[in-house]
Amino acid sequence: MNARIVSFGAYLPPKVVTNKDLEKMMDTSDEWIQQRSGIKERRWVEEGKDTCSSMAHKACEDALKKANLKADDIDAIIFGSLLTDNVFPGTGVLLQKSLGFSKNIPALDIKNQCSGFLYALSVANAWIKSGMYKRVLVCGSEVHSCRLDKSTRGRDVSVLFGDGAGACILEATDSEQGIIDIHIASQGEFADILCLKEPGSNFDLRRDFKSIEEQNWYPYMEGKTVFKHAVARMTESLSQLLDKNKFKNSDVDFVIAHQANMRINAMVLDQLKIPWEKTHHTIDRYGNTTMATIPLTMGEAVDLGKVKRGDLVSLVAFGAGFTWGSALIRY
Repeated sequence: MNARIVSFGAYLPPKVVTNKDLEKMMDTSDEWIQQRSGIKERRWVEEGKDTCSSMAHKACEDALKKANLKADDIDAIIFGSLLTDNVFPGTGVLLQKSLGFSKNIPALDIKNQCSGFLYALSVANAWIKSGMYKRVLVCGSEVHSCRLDKSTRGRDVSVLFGDGAGACILEATDSEQGIIDIHIASQGEFADILCLKEPGSNFDLRRDFKSIEEQNWYPYMEGKTVFKHAVARMTESLSQLLDKNKFKNSDVDFVIAHQANMRINAMVLDQLKIPWEKTHHTIDRYGNTTMATIPLTMGEAVDLGKVKRGDLVSLVAFGAGFTWGSALIRY
């Protein structure tokens, strides 16, 4: 059996935050942000209107509707996010509740940052190919905006991230369509290069909250190091996966890369000698939504007719940890 992607779903908060809006919050400019990342605007949640779980719910409802399925047609949920509604339980069970399942199914929560969709896809693929489950719902949802340092001090990170949710449904099939192979990896020695350290399990709630003014309370990133490793690992992962499965770069019909930086993706495609016309991007409008970027971007490419059934599609991502991976799919 193969694990075939049936549909995609998406949800984005209605509030648009442009680079011009950020100029009013910090010492930055539209030109600087676009040159550095390719981002023109992003979506941020409004208090009381959207949460991590509510966005996930809407994205999953969209995927179910497009597949003409209902919640009880799903056999398992895999959910991923950096910061969820609660410390515990995970948002997977909140999603199960909100979607209205009448049966008990497993809900697995993962935290693999920007590579999370590929990690989730690898688990869903294994579950389906083993015969354990017939249909698996995968979702990533992210609220970054509430935990960004919106001052000049935090601009290198804060201008990059947006809020949103993306989902997809996979099901067992005996056709040639489906996931061909997936590669995932990590290199923990670089865990401190891109991270958010507090509040963690070592955070004492009784102590003085001066740490709110410290760097540990906000995301930290060594941008040049991340950029260098992202280009190298994404190129390496996809090249090895193509070689392993006896495909040439020219056999690839379309590439969906994690939407972190337009320059990173351009360099990866250039090194792989894959033309820019064979990709689609959303980072210019949505920013980096971590695990949600690949389902958001591929879903949009499918809706626009850029990706068609039968196409050989490559997915590739890199994120904190460092974690990375790639996938080959006969869509």
